[in-house]
Amino acid sequence: MSTPSGSSAVPERLVSLDAYRGLTMLFMASSGFGIAQIAKAHPDSGFWELLRYNTSHAAWIGGGAWDMIQPSFMFMVGMALAFSSSRRNAEGQDQRKLFLHTLWRAFVLVALGVFLTTGSTNKQPVFGFHNVLAQIGLGYVFLTLLVGRGWKVQLGVIGIIAAGTWAAFALTPIAGPATDYKALGITSPDQVLGGFWAHWNMNANFAASFDQWFLNLFPCEKPFVFDKGGYQTLNFVPSLITMILGLMAGENLRSDKTAGEKLKWLLQAGGICLALALITGTTICPVIKKLWTPSWAFYSGAVVLWVFALFYWFIDIKGRKAWTFPLVVVGMNSIAIYLAYQLTASWIRSIGRIWLGNGLFEGTTGAFAQSLLVLGVLWTFCYWLYRRKVFIRI
Repeated sequence: MSTPSGSSAVPERLVSLDAYRGLTMLFMASSGFGIAQIAKAHPDSGFWELLRYNTSHAAWIGGGAWDMIQPSFMFMVGMALAFSSSRRNAEGQDQRKLFLHTLWRAFVLVALGVFLTTGSTNKQPVFGFHNVLAQIGLGYVFLTLLVGRGWKVQLGVIGIIAAGTWAAFALTPIAGPATDYKALGITSPDQVLGGFWAHWNMNANFAASFDQWFLNLFPCEKPFVFDKGGYQTLNFVPSLITMILGLMAGENLRSDKTAGEKLKWLLQAGGICLALALITGTTICPVIKKLWTPSWAFYSGAVVLWVFALFYWFIDIKGRKAWTFPLVVVGMNSIAIYLAYQLTASWIRSIGRIWLGNGLFEGTTGAFAQSLLVLGVLWTFCYWLYRRKVFIRI
């Protein structure tokens, strides 16, 4: 998912995009720096609670910096598509081959997502589609159909998706008072909402009902009842809003506008998304990342638009690029570090204990030390690939 070369309207590579992607992937690979464990040792500290909130997933409603990792990744997929599509069209690549490549890429992303969902303790493959790669793959073909369609069509599709997904949840009957929420994996009272918002209760909603039917069509060790995190397969539909916002942002950057006009567009788009998030998130549906509610799509869209705008202004407009090298090294191999983290993080921790001793990884700061070790090894791996000009793409 590295950003391909652009056109004459933008630099050959948008350094801000590579840097933002690199920061996102490193933050993911940090496992939250073990801050949640440290915070437990300081239960009365507002400072540590703030750090914990921003380095772990929200129980249900809302979300801090940690919950912005997936929206950032999906947003940048949309941005990268704007650049890659333009380059391929400029090269005169055959449209039939391009479509077949799109289908292949979508299939590989979904397959990787399913592969990574299966843990080492499972006795047979686990067919789950809430992994970020699977979610991108499920929506990718549709996203490519919106390339170059213009902002009116793209905004119209965003509106249809937001209204359609909201209606699907709102029109599904609320679980009755006799519902055993503990049997549905509920671990916090915050995951059970009252009134109209009960349509979005964890594992008792429209998308959860779909998965209770859909995932049981696949071979499994035992019947699927709920996902312990509350994530759902159908999240890929509203998450298309995030990817479309990225596509629109990428096409804005590819336009003939001045750099200042492009920055203004990013800031204004973020402002509109925030306004929509405030309106919808306080009236018609809660802001829930694990269901990718429309209000969450707009809220996270505002955040990623503004964060990227900051990167674009400071790096590409102001020209402050030298400091970005450690991030760019990772950003140009985002798939590589994602797969390496998913497959080797536990192994790196185990080897670290053997070579460096258990003492370094125990106590309150042990998880922090493990995070630094994993980050160091994975960054070195990306640097090794970078030096050899190896960039893994799908």
